[in-house]
Amino acid sequence: MKSVFTMKNTKYDFECIIERKNTNSVKWDLFDDDYPMWVADMDFQVAPPISEAILKRASHPVFGYSIVPDSLFEAYISWWDRRYGLKMTRDEMTYAIGVVPSISSMIRCLTDVGDNILIQSPVYHVFFYVIEENERNVVENELIYENGEYRIDFDDLDEKLADCRLMLLCNPQNPVGKIWSKEDLKQIGELCKKHDVILISDEIHCDLVDPGVKYNPFMTSSDYENTILAISPSKSFNIAGFQSSVVYSKNKELLEKVEAQLHIDNSGACNVFAVSAVEAAYNESEDWLEELKEILYENKQIVKDYLENELPVVKLVDCDATYLLWLDCSDLNVSSKVLCEFLRENQGVFLSAGSDFGQCGDKFLRLNIACPPKLLKEGLDRFKAGVIALDNINRLSKNI
Repeated sequence: MKSVFTMKNTKYDFECIIERKNTNSVKWDLFDDDYPMWVADMDFQVAPPISEAILKRASHPVFGYSIVPDSLFEAYISWWDRRYGLKMTRDEMTYAIGVVPSISSMIRCLTDVGDNILIQSPVYHVFFYVIEENERNVVENELIYENGEYRIDFDDLDEKLADCRLMLLCNPQNPVGKIWSKEDLKQIGELCKKHDVILISDEIHCDLVDPGVKYNPFMTSSDYENTILAISPSKSFNIAGFQSSVVYSKNKELLEKVEAQLHIDNSGACNVFAVSAVEAAYNESEDWLEELKEILYENKQIVKDYLENELPVVKLVDCDATYLLWLDCSDLNVSSKVLCEFLRENQGVFLSAGSDFGQCGDKFLRLNIACPPKLLKEGLDRFKAGVIALDNINRLSKNI
């Protein structure tokens, strides 16, 4: 958290608490927790242009099958060019119903059953599932955690890529919030080229960086040709429910294989509202995103200050991206699963157990801070109360 900025006058309301229970929300209705701070969606209302575009489409009384028009791809092309300097063309892109379904399809068409696929743990837990459920083998290049920061073990990466067919990269990295440097990404590309490993880069969190901080797309950092990007505005604009994404690659042969597999998997069809939502997000909601980034940064500072002053036994891992914070709870000397379950049962606050992201993530918790400050502060108070209660129980048991 190295950014310094002055909060501007707000145009949008990020303090309004939206009642989400009984809306079939995974976050709020799947379980009965009072404060769900786990799954990666936001408790903010979407940008007004998105709501307006959806209402306009909903006013038409027919909801049949939809095509994906060129205008959707043009919205992606414009966004990535003006914000990140990545020059895309229409023939380098194909549509998919989501980043995870597209990765699953790519695994099936670019690897064989029994192949090794490399991930860098701790990492998005679905990476494990999507590999294992497709009957491939997970190979972990564990990130090095040192002095409160994460870095890549390139010697280990070099050694393990020699036995892999594909690598899944998370950029920016979920859950540790790391923005990989251009040098890191270039070196990853060089090692993938050395070992003839296809690289899939999940860059879904790319827009969610601290004010004044820049994220580096893999494809502006490396010229490795056997690379595919999985991208979507779903995290940035809180529209994951529309199930929309794009697969992008300059390698026509790879893209054709992916497109064919998406067709086989029925994962290339378009939700009737998706085009309206995506175009309104990319073409009309940029100022909303910039204000959101400031709010998220303020929330990070709330957590940082709270832990330092109220609960110093828990350390916040420094990060520049995503609205997911990685909490170092190693001083509590309890597994993340035990801690997570105790917090839910004792205080009704639900964070993600670090071991879900790889065993090297045990002793950590992931906290979603994409909510109004009032909710965040109440969640932190419950978190603190739960930690203190668990510590008291542990102390008592030692004295018995």
